[in-house]
Amino acid sequence: MEISWIGQMLEGCKLTVQLFLVTIVVSIPFGLILTFLYTGKNRIIRALVGFYILVLRGTPLLLQIFFIYFGLPYIPKIGQHLVIADRFTAGAVAFILNYAAYFAEIFRGGILSVDKGQYEAAKVLGINEMQTKFKIVIPQMFRISLPAVANETIILLKDTALITTLGLSDLLKVTNNIVNRTTNVSAYVVAAAFYLVLSYILSVVFKQLEKKSAF
Repeated sequence: MEISWIGQMLEGCKLTVQLFLVTIVVSIPFGLILTFLYTGKNRIIRALVGFYILVLRGTPLLLQIFFIYFGLPYIPKIGQHLVIADRFTAGAVAFILNYAAYFAEIFRGGILSVDKGQYEAAKVLGINEMQTKFKIVIPQMFRISLPAVANETIILLKDTALITTLGLSDLLKVTNNIVNRTTNVSAYVVAAAFYLVLSYILSVVFKQLEKKSAF
């Protein structure tokens, strides 16, 4: 194994982490908004959000990446306005839309797990619906959903490898280039170590969050 490999793989790892962070920072709030719309009183909005979640969770993320980057420009009449020329941006959009749907379902499950009696108690105490949602429901929802969010986050880290299909030099793409150039498959072992370290860091962070939220 050459020392130069590490530098190249660290550069690829940087792009992997960037995609991961962009997706997390945007998809979690977006997923929360979808959850509120999905559990709201408007039937039409509920149906539209439900359909969105069904489509995004029911089709492969790789297909969604291809559609956003290669397919959007060919949509009749409006395709020319939907072109996303930058490959990283196109990939990030696909990841955000996909993971927002997953987080929305996780948060919805968390909301449904909150005891209905707490809503009635808040109403008796004169707490309005908005205050009940943000001061009582959401904190409990996050605590209940945290293990599932942690699991989905680690899956996201591994899924970032799909961005290599757009020709971007993420960790997997760089590793493949090294193996093709040197015919030394030990580079795959090093790449696996990178993913394991990142996954371990995420696991530690979420365990700490779970400990704090338990109080």
